[in-house]
Amino acid sequence: KMASGQQWVLVEMVQAFYEAPAYHLILEGILILWIVRLLFSKTYKLQERSDLTDKEKEELIEEWQPEPLVPQVSKDHPSLKYDVVSGPPSHKIIVNGKECINFASFNFLGLLDNERVKVCALASLQKYGVGTCGPRGFYGTFDVHLELEERLAKFMRTEEAIIYSYGFATIASAIPAYSKRGDIVFVDEAACFSIQKGLQASRSVIKYFKHNDMEDLERLLKEQEVEDQKNPRKARVTRRFIVVEGLYINTADVCPLPELVNLKYKYKVRIFLEESMSFGVLGEHGRGVTEHFDVNIDDIDLISANMENAVASIGGFCCGRSFVIDHQRLSGQGYCFSASLPPMLAAAAIEALNIMENDPDIFTILREKCRHVHKSLQGIPGLKVVGEPFAPALHLQLERSSGSRETDMKMLPQHLLVCFQCLDRQIAVTQARYLDKEEKFLPSPSIRVVVTIEQTEVEIEKAANCIREAALAILK
Repeated sequence: KMASGQQWVLVEMVQAFYEAPAYHLILEGILILWIVRLLFSKTYKLQERSDLTDKEKEELIEEWQPEPLVPQVSKDHPSLKYDVVSGPPSHKIIVNGKECINFASFNFLGLLDNERVKVCALASLQKYGVGTCGPRGFYGTFDVHLELEERLAKFMRTEEAIIYSYGFATIASAIPAYSKRGDIVFVDEAACFSIQKGLQASRSVIKYFKHNDMEDLERLLKEQEVEDQKNPRKARVTRRFIVVEGLYINTADVCPLPELVNLKYKYKVRIFLEESMSFGVLGEHGRGVTEHFDVNIDDIDLISANMENAVASIGGFCCGRSFVIDHQRLSGQGYCFSASLPPMLAAAAIEALNIMENDPDIFTILREKCRHVHKSLQGIPGLKVVGEPFAPALHLQLERSSGSRETDMKMLPQHLLVCFQCLDRQIAVTQARYLDKEEKFLPSPSIRVVVTIEQTEVEIEKAANCIREAALAILK
């Protein structure tokens, strides 16, 4: 019975062979031949070689030159020439041994050398020591950190806040904590470098829209909506974000936040708002661009800012709803793997918030100073003012730009000469610098002028006249 059963199976196989389609037989034949070839072929080929003498080997070794570890940089590169500061970079700054009026440091509210802030920092230094020597999850969480997070959340009127020990790493860590591979991020072309590094770390699909161009952004959102309709299953698991700055550091203009919020709800995306330049600057109480436009802060999914400008400390923070912020405590790289903020800097930031809350008039004073500087810088030969009248960090760009950054960069030595001549006359300004090979969209070359509440009208006029005379002499 067993033999007859085997014969029957064999007959069925032969019958199936004859009934099979021709293409099926050809495909199976090719597959069998390929398997046979793999079984009998060698996995490597012996390369023909000729034995070299020891002398020939030594000669080849001597002739070989390795590729340089890094590209060669000219010794005259501006980044290799440092202006050395001795003393606090407050209202008056000592640069290369010369005391100057500071129009270069982002000390907008003048808190860097504030006595109340220094007393609190010194008391914290004596209590806690210099640093923390550990991340927040490994004995790096101090009571002063929790107090600062609570105070920031209260100041910004959000549910919760989280602090980072490095300002640059704040938004660079927050973006990849939420946006992953396959997600889609719509980003303004003028976004700062820390945002760009966060996007790179996220490995998401990045779509840039023209700077502050809401029509271009909506065009991209509509195109994505069409793509989502083609593949609804994928669309359901794909997250979409809009990432913008409140006040752009590279252009000194403000984002159109009300229009962005409208697009958020229309196309069901999330908004991440980077407010390092607008926190402590815009709004009646310094709460940033949301207060400036009277936009409900709950309409923004995540707000980030550093504490290295208006607050005059170190580090940064994110704030928003509790379930959003708590996610960073497990996924924010800069939070999880960096030593926490030194307690003395956290104490300094808390006292800075006390001053900001108790004396909101400082924001009005800052805005008035910004308008004064913006007006005073008008009409400088060869240069134009770029930025909003209320921006505390303005740019002076070439009045007649060629439209090509490469061509405009040929004027770089003249920009530096303007800065040097101002420095000789005890006015400290600086040229805006960027990583040429790293930035996605390089801004036009410019001289940056920073406004603080400590600058007097006389000093502002002196600085404007100094820049004007230097430009007249150099940018003919």
